[in-house]
Amino acid sequence: MASRYGQYCPVALATEILGERWTLLVVLALLDGVTRFNDLQRALPRISATMLSQRLRTLEAAHIVHKQPSPSGRGHEYALTEAGLELEGVVMGLGHWGQRWARDMELDDLDPRHLAWSIHLRLNAEAMPAGRTVLQFEFTETPDDCSRFWILNTDGKIDMCIEHPGFDVDLTIRSELRRFVEAWRGIRSLEAELAAGRIRVEGPRALQRALPDWLLLSALAGVEREHPGRERTTCRRFGKD
Repeated sequence: MASRYGQYCPVALATEILGERWTLLVVLALLDGVTRFNDLQRALPRISATMLSQRLRTLEAAHIVHKQPSPSGRGHEYALTEAGLELEGVVMGLGHWGQRWARDMELDDLDPRHLAWSIHLRLNAEAMPAGRTVLQFEFTETPDDCSRFWILNTDGKIDMCIEHPGFDVDLTIRSELRRFVEAWRGIRSLEAELAAGRIRVEGPRALQRALPDWLLLSALAGVEREHPGRERTTCRRFGKD
């Protein structure tokens, strides 16, 4: 647990639990419906297994998370308690503030594995064709060795792969990583980037036209950017203010 502040203030008492590095991001993943340890690591690819175990134990001790046997009988699952579920408004409020006022992204913030996980959570499967659809994403200027990943929709079941899944690709999306992340966050217009060819799509024309309807973008993409800097300038150039 974080160092104690020695203050009776409820904000101080809450921050003793929630103020440690990674803790709120673990809560966010659980709010997104992630229940298995391995999937929590996929959602937060830069957290070590040791750190994740420590954070889960802290949250369990604070009665924010409970651990239970998996219904399959193999391993365990994690779920938020009533206290944990009440953090949804706190976490989303913090995300809203961060979209408006947090610093501009730097290269090291652009984690393609986390982007892959985010896209697979925000894919509009109902708008996609029946059967299997495979999307291949290829990025340049990535800060690590993950420059390519795949998102699969099989009749509404969405999967994310960082190795080739072994199926034919229906659409390939190519972009600078920063440009795509900015479009994902609503800082740029995805439609404008596609129309200008700065985000390039290869595949059948009908699927290319449908792609913007498949990508739901970040849940905070509609929040105005206010922090002075390059991202606000970009946002307003695209009429996002």
